[in-house]
Amino acid sequence: MINITRLIFVVYSFFFITVSFAQENDRPSQGKLTHHMTPEEELRRHEIGKDFYPTLPPSWPVRQVAEFEHMQSILIRYPFGIPISLIAEMAEDCNVLTIVLNQSQENTVISMYQAAGVNLDHCEFLHAPTDTHWTRDYGPWFVVDGNNEVGICNFPYNRPRPDDDDIPIMVAEYLDIELYGMNLIHTGGNYMCDGMGIAASTILVWEENPTLSHIQINNLVHNYLGIETYHVLPDPLGEYIKHIDCWGKFLDVDKVLIGEVPVSDPRYDDFEYVADYFAEQISSYSVPYQVFRVYTPGNYHYTPYTNSLILNKKVFVPITGSPHDNAALDVYEEAMPGYEIFGIMSGSWANTDALHCRTKGIADLGMLYIRHIPLLGDIHQADEFEITAEIIPYSQEPLYSDSLLIYYSVDGGIYYSVPLFFIEDHTYSGSIPGQPEGSEMAYYLHAADESGRSMDHPYIGPPDPHVFNVIYPLPDVTVWPDTLIYDEPQQAILGQDVIIRNESDSNVYINYINPEGDDQFYWLIDPWTITLPYLMYPGDSLILTVVVGLPVESIEGYLEDTLFVETDVQTHNVFLLVDSLLISSINDQAFSRRVRDFTVYPNPFNTSTNICFSLEQTDRVLIEVYNLNGQKIFTLLDKQMIAGKHLITWDGVNEQNLVLPNGVYFIRLCSGNRINNQKVLLIR
Repeated sequence: MINITRLIFVVYSFFFITVSFAQENDRPSQGKLTHHMTPEEELRRHEIGKDFYPTLPPSWPVRQVAEFEHMQSILIRYPFGIPISLIAEMAEDCNVLTIVLNQSQENTVISMYQAAGVNLDHCEFLHAPTDTHWTRDYGPWFVVDGNNEVGICNFPYNRPRPDDDDIPIMVAEYLDIELYGMNLIHTGGNYMCDGMGIAASTILVWEENPTLSHIQINNLVHNYLGIETYHVLPDPLGEYIKHIDCWGKFLDVDKVLIGEVPVSDPRYDDFEYVADYFAEQISSYSVPYQVFRVYTPGNYHYTPYTNSLILNKKVFVPITGSPHDNAALDVYEEAMPGYEIFGIMSGSWANTDALHCRTKGIADLGMLYIRHIPLLGDIHQADEFEITAEIIPYSQEPLYSDSLLIYYSVDGGIYYSVPLFFIEDHTYSGSIPGQPEGSEMAYYLHAADESGRSMDHPYIGPPDPHVFNVIYPLPDVTVWPDTLIYDEPQQAILGQDVIIRNESDSNVYINYINPEGDDQFYWLIDPWTITLPYLMYPGDSLILTVVVGLPVESIEGYLEDTLFVETDVQTHNVFLLVDSLLISSINDQAFSRRVRDFTVYPNPFNTSTNICFSLEQTDRVLIEVYNLNGQKIFTLLDKQMIAGKHLITWDGVNEQNLVLPNGVYFIRLCSGNRINNQKVLLIR
């Protein structure tokens, strides 16, 4: 059932069809050109790009603005290719920049706009010669450079139409912004991007640049447009023009619209291929694309539904009176909740040439840009859900700190807000409170700056927020115990065990923070093959023996440190506490200087092993051997040693010179206020 907004607008559009046709018939000679190349132009194909002026690319990082981002204007050309009723509607929300040949044409257009009720306060004019009205195909592409300044990327238009080809240059001069020249023959109708480094075209871009390899083409769009992933696809439509906007369209970062034809259509398999292709790709939100299909049965020439225009919070869809128009508009409403969807009637629409081809958005030069990778799908339960975003005012105006908010709701309830806090550069972070398993969470971000702009992420805000489901907590990561207290010398020498089992579906990292300063201590970890931070994969189990490595001078109470076992969503803490009385009792046996280069080799050993160390100055050294029970079994050395390197050999015997059984032993070296432990393995 068509809604009343659609109905009124369709009827209103019909009123101006006759005017539009009259304009087409009133065109100068270049108006006779068609959307495809004429036979005469085919003979001049070699002229494409001959006068093109390439430049260096923008300073990095580069970002290309997507169609569904905020636009300050819409670029059209007179004589028009669209109904004036559409121009009037567009002028309600943003400026309309109309290309006219001269002042005389501008006066004519102003009179037409006045008669049609177009808001003249939102109308601007650019005086420039043009060949055709297809501003999408030859118009400017907007990029943001590393200084967060908006510029225009120019390219050789894939038609030998020099006046059209110069329009990006004229627009850059009109807006007084930087112009970059990318020497890649292209056309706007065969290009769509998501604003976050992903773009798509048909293989036409390869065919029209035969001297460039696919890698070279990828490098160009990367350097000039910031495109990291460039999807180049076969054209399922099978028409001469091979433009992607004839059958596909990015509706948002993670949404793509693809045409659909009946099974009886010989192109059915080709359309299903591109739909399946996008369904299998990962969007810039790190989730697969949502693929929406718009049904175009029968003669596809009269159902150009993907050739629509997204202009801020409105979507203009070309319709032709087909019985499938209402179903197409319903698809847009399903895919883009919160947007106003308008069906635009014109007798001149065709599957290869409709509304999108004849309009081109001009990016808001002072845009308030929010970059955020949302939480989507199933998210494990946690104490809080961290949200991080970059918020960049291209206007260079300060942000209102009290406007930086995360709005969230639980199970469709009212929205609550929590603040976003500045982290560094343009990065901000905040946290949504944890919710019970089974909760459906919806959220969006908000920001405003002193230029008067405000912005939500996603762009449409609360009508279509980011949504995720809270599922069972991350499968168990078992860490036991959660505290190790060292209050006996044997515990310091032999260490204490921490049992870690990673039964989750995520990697786990084991890490700790060393206290700062020479008067602190460190930890020896067994197995000694482990170096922190250590990565545990799903299903791994580990027993860590944590040994006090360097006791320090007496301090009342406990010395503290923490062993961290970290997953993607939570951190388990193991608190390590050393009783200062233990340290004092050990230090009573210690001496004045620190030992250097303490090593034991070979390790494991079967007959003897060497204990190597060096002293900074003459000092007393104590070297002892302990078994796993913490019992001292042999004193290797207890004497004054001169400065320099020393080597002591142990033959694997005890005080009675009896051969010891196979097993693990500790060699403990004391010098000054330091105690060093080395584990050795005796294997005979």
